[in-house]
Amino acid sequence: MNFWETKKLSEMTTEEWESLCDSCGKCCLNKLEDEDTGEIFFTSAVCDLIDLDTCRCTHYSERTILVPECIDLKQHDFAEYNWLPATCAYRLLTDGKKLPNWHPLISGTQESVQDAGVSISSFAMKECQVDDLEDHIIEWLD
Repeated sequence: MNFWETKKLSEMTTEEWESLCDSCGKCCLNKLEDEDTGEIFFTSAVCDLIDLDTCRCTHYSERTILVPECIDLKQHDFAEYNWLPATCAYRLLTDGKKLPNWHPLISGTQESVQDAGVSISSFAMKECQVDDLEDHIIEWLD
């Protein structure tokens, strides 16, 4: 059996934890929360630290220092990950679901994320290019 099928997230090594990230970039999209309902809305504006070709952070180890709003998932004890994209491995595993066939741990290739249309690389823009996040809310993401 694979480690993600036998271990809880809290039991994983750093290497195992990091390998769960499929590098889709969705978690780095700016989000807006409706203060009345708590509903989260994803925007097409992504953190300026993201490389839009690889959908990886260009300053990963310093990201929470450079961008104080950036959340290091490993440093928090979240009971739920429902605010993450529906395709996120951390959310899927927390919800007792399997990794999709396009996930690099299943497919064996990072290209499967883009081939499946899960990556943000085809539509995201850097937040420095956006004036009003509300103009960039995307409803079709999940």
